[in-house]
Amino acid sequence: MRERTRNHPLREELRATLRLAGPLALANMLQMAVFAIDVIFVARLGQEALAASSLAVAIVAVVMMGLNGVTGAVAPLIAAEIGRRRNSVREVRRSARMALWLALGLGLVAVGICFFGERIMLLTGQSPRISAISGHFIRVISLALVPMAVANVLRTFVSALGRPVFATVITALSIGVNALGNYALVFGNLGMPALGLTGSALASTITACVTVLAYVVAIRNDRNLRRFHVFGRFWRPEWQRLRQMLRLGLPISATLIAEGGLFSGAAFLMGLVGEVELAAHTVALQIAAFAFQVPFGIGQAATIRVGYHYGAGDRDAIARAGWVAIAIGLGFVGLSALAMLLIPRTIISAYVDVSAPANAALVALAVQYLFVAAIFQLTDGVQAIAAGVLRGVQDTRIPAVIAIVGYWLAGFATSVALGLFTPLRGVGVWIGLAVGLTVAAILLLGRWHWRGRFGLVPERSMPISAPIVALS
Repeated sequence: MRERTRNHPLREELRATLRLAGPLALANMLQMAVFAIDVIFVARLGQEALAASSLAVAIVAVVMMGLNGVTGAVAPLIAAEIGRRRNSVREVRRSARMALWLALGLGLVAVGICFFGERIMLLTGQSPRISAISGHFIRVISLALVPMAVANVLRTFVSALGRPVFATVITALSIGVNALGNYALVFGNLGMPALGLTGSALASTITACVTVLAYVVAIRNDRNLRRFHVFGRFWRPEWQRLRQMLRLGLPISATLIAEGGLFSGAAFLMGLVGEVELAAHTVALQIAAFAFQVPFGIGQAATIRVGYHYGAGDRDAIARAGWVAIAIGLGFVGLSALAMLLIPRTIISAYVDVSAPANAALVALAVQYLFVAAIFQLTDGVQAIAAGVLRGVQDTRIPAVIAIVGYWLAGFATSVALGLFTPLRGVGVWIGLAVGLTVAAILLLGRWHWRGRFGLVPERSMPISAPIVALS
């Protein structure tokens, strides 16, 4: 009886998902720590510098999400190929190679877009001075986009192949690199020139390049990963695989851009409300985004776990993997919401001095924004994981439509109405964020619940040829 309980499919799926999601979520949180280092250093340059950098990062973040969306299609493809066990080495290599092609090609296009950052900010009504400072910052930090896109592909590759801990270790390494770079280049330490905001942007670019190098070293020194020869015959095109990746990846990109655009758009709205409101929004959003990295990591793990079973044609295992991931995510976001409600000033103190009189207005506003963030933690987590499980069954087009409807028609419209035309101001903008995330969560969860009715999974389970959980 004890052995039967230990090997229960639900329990095995729970263990496998946690083994995969744990390192990915931790890596995501560490990545946020990398970004937080930038905010911490820039915040000490003053509110003007913080406001300018937040606007620049808002644009870069949306562009980066678009890149990660297209190249992120490699996750369900690799997972399904491993699940089928059909020429997995060759098929996985083809998918990874085409994802790297897209990372390089689209990354260069993204750099070109970012060079128009100042013009974009002026068109949205930002002040000329803030726009000029931010425009220069974005031109420098855009150089990090290509290595960041490449790193995202390599991170997905090692995770799908059962080495998610590599992502954790490498991201931890990048924290040290970024902290050292900011320390040296922002304020002119270690014999380097004091470059201010430009120094922070250069530190981010250096960190991205070091991250790619670390993944290359890890892949070449791991026996299981090395056998895929992921960098072999890099010049050889696989046009069918590239088209397949674009077919899956472009809707994912649209989904991520819609979500990222919602938050970036909120930053621009805050810029219209006021400079202090924008600075408070930046701090509060950093905190909310940090907490979001756990359900986001669970969603990434769910894409891989569901993708394994989708490739194997196991209908029951697909359902089990999806619901287990959603349950794990709900458990965590409940705890993070409580923390935001009970100790908001303690959390904010990690970013700014809450006792300084000069920061009083900023802290008061950030506390209000965190109250709203605590409320939408549940729906934010659900929508992230539901999107992840749907990607596992290679369903990306309708979720993209849901994202646009939820985030923009419901969310952003509410933010504009409440933020610019009512006394709620910044709080109204955050209420709009909550509305958008909640609508998306309900629609995505409904699509997952009725996945059989929509023809997203096999009509019945088929036998699998190997224990998929061994790769978790």
